[in-house]
Amino acid sequence: MTAPRAHIEPPRLGEPYLLTPGPLTTSIAVKEAMLRDWGSWDDDFRAMTSKLRAKLLELLGEGADSFDCVPMQGSGSFSVEAMLASFIPRGCKTLVLANGAYGMRSAQTLEYLEREHIVLNKGDYLPPRGNEVAQILADDPAITHVVAIHCETSSGILNPVEEISDAVYSAGRKLLIDSMSAFGAIELKVADIRYEAMVSSANKCIEGVPGFGFIIARKNELEAAKNNSHSLSLDVHAQWAHMNKTGQWRFTPPTHVVAAFLEALRAHKEEGGVKGRGARYSRNRDVMVAGMRDLGFETLLKDRWLSPIIVTFFCPADENFVFDRFYELMKEKGFIIYPGKLTAVDSFRIGCIGQMDENVMRQVVTAAKETLDEMGVASAIPPALALKERAKLAA
Repeated sequence: MTAPRAHIEPPRLGEPYLLTPGPLTTSIAVKEAMLRDWGSWDDDFRAMTSKLRAKLLELLGEGADSFDCVPMQGSGSFSVEAMLASFIPRGCKTLVLANGAYGMRSAQTLEYLEREHIVLNKGDYLPPRGNEVAQILADDPAITHVVAIHCETSSGILNPVEEISDAVYSAGRKLLIDSMSAFGAIELKVADIRYEAMVSSANKCIEGVPGFGFIIARKNELEAAKNNSHSLSLDVHAQWAHMNKTGQWRFTPPTHVVAAFLEALRAHKEEGGVKGRGARYSRNRDVMVAGMRDLGFETLLKDRWLSPIIVTFFCPADENFVFDRFYELMKEKGFIIYPGKLTAVDSFRIGCIGQMDENVMRQVVTAAKETLDEMGVASAIPPALALKERAKLAA
């Protein structure tokens, strides 16, 4: 049986493709869903909120009845902070697994929250592994929680959350997952991977627009989270209890964003759910990476760690290559790419998610080739130092 294929629409006239990890290019239907106004206290909108929560729980698969979904206003980072503050009580100690900017942001958030924590920092090239986590937990019995990033979008690395989860629960600790840019395209079924809570956002792999994130957590953890939060507005327990009692958000909800998200969820299911969405993104990555390598570009990561979400490339060594100029010329051709977030070497990123397929990714490669020619860049090969650093750290 042939897997469902998405109907990919071109952007509106003059609108570029967003080759970013979210916000991303959305469908016309998602945009049009925002053309109506909704009353935040009205029964129709309460029904929309209820449907949103139920549909997200369906993505967990068997065992989802032990969980509940709590949407939270704001950007994804708002929801990450809400999760950390609500499910890590004061007096607990946390191990943060970091291999990029978003792991370090979780550590920074814990600093603001005055929660004791330590960091396993793997740098930009490598994932944290289960045996490393197991050893740290064995050496430090005071650690109660572990925070892992599912897909670290600063590098594009897909972290092995299943083996991390096995290590955490073998040691009797609790796992919280930041699946911001992976949920909806990479499976996170609770029957396969154990965790207490995870967090994601409307404007990522479900292909909605920015405006809210959501925390999916075990019901017993939600019950135990009462009075843990430092914040009135980011209190997950309070939001959950209020929604279950009234069907309403505690404070003004992003009504248009919710309407758009329900349309995005409909399209997600039609495409084949997590499996179908992930397959398209993987095809996007494979076609784009092969084409960019043919031009001489090198990826930061080895193939085994490349996510289907976003890919980091080294900037060419050629003295004619200037990223800001490369960015502007790509934008003129209809593609907005993403600057790099690495500290050691110059890089840029190309996202694989959103309303794009492999045909669009071939256009991206063509645009990159034309841009290099316009800039007078003879070769896209990166500096020898970048490749040497990658080889050393990935050995």
